[in-house]
Amino acid sequence: MGGSGPVHLHSGINGWFAETARDLPWREPDCSPWGVLVSEIMLQQTPVVRVLPVWREWLERWPSPADLAAEPAGEAVRHWGRLGYPRRALRLHAAAVAIGRDHGGQVPDTYTELLNLPGVGSYTAAAVAAFAFGRRETVVDTNIRRVHARLISGVALPSPSLTAAEMRLAAELLPDDDGTSVRWNAAVMELGALVCTARAPKCSVCPVRDSCAWLAAGEPPPSYVPKGQAWHGTDRQVRGAVMAVLRVADTPVPPEMFTQEPADLGFAPEGIGVPLAALHRLNSAPEQLERALAGLLSDGLAELQQGGYRLPA
Repeated sequence: MGGSGPVHLHSGINGWFAETARDLPWREPDCSPWGVLVSEIMLQQTPVVRVLPVWREWLERWPSPADLAAEPAGEAVRHWGRLGYPRRALRLHAAAVAIGRDHGGQVPDTYTELLNLPGVGSYTAAAVAAFAFGRRETVVDTNIRRVHARLISGVALPSPSLTAAEMRLAAELLPDDDGTSVRWNAAVMELGALVCTARAPKCSVCPVRDSCAWLAAGEPPPSYVPKGQAWHGTDRQVRGAVMAVLRVADTPVPPEMFTQEPADLGFAPEGIGVPLAALHRLNSAPEQLERALAGLLSDGLAELQQGGYRLPA
């Protein structure tokens, strides 16, 4: 395939991206590397529409790593809102602290240095190096994997887990020129998000449909059925409901508030009544609630103080 990859794919997908790319604030030329890093962490397993308002609030409140590092880690969790997987907020806070301690308050600009930040994996390090600093890096997320699988490999979906063969393919497809490679990474990701989607691909508007191996093969079905993550009735749902209580609590929340209705306690807790009522409506088994509380403590998302639970200091 050659180190530069097929030029017609580069021009076709990059040209499409130039005309149709979504107007996202972390793509703006004046977006800081910190803004790009925050967006990449927030966008993990979370759709753009949910990330946008939280990202804007974060960058207004904490426009630099130093601003976030100066606050308790619990404030990062509090303002994470309902993005899910709130450990990402703790990791971003830890990364901000490390950036101040080890990099003079500036987000590092190389893959290796980025990878050494807390909570930053290989994808995020490559994405920030590419999108914030214009470096030629092999960026591979779920959307990119799916486009490559269909366009080049002729299969409906990539394998359930990232393989070495996929990384080699992505490296082979990456343009040699730095600027073109950055646009290519963003363009293929956008194509997967908007056109080459998992469940209902819009092949009729794909800019490279004439080159698609999957279409040429007659659109064979996937070799497996992706399993969505359950939510209702799970420990994750209970954890989320408990976190909603802690995010609005000004003081430590006594354990009995999680297990008893406010009427049974003889008072209505100020400020936390709405999320507390939502937690009680789940009718969770006592052992499930205990697992949720214990898990939040072990993950560093909550701590015990004065006999109650609160966000970490």
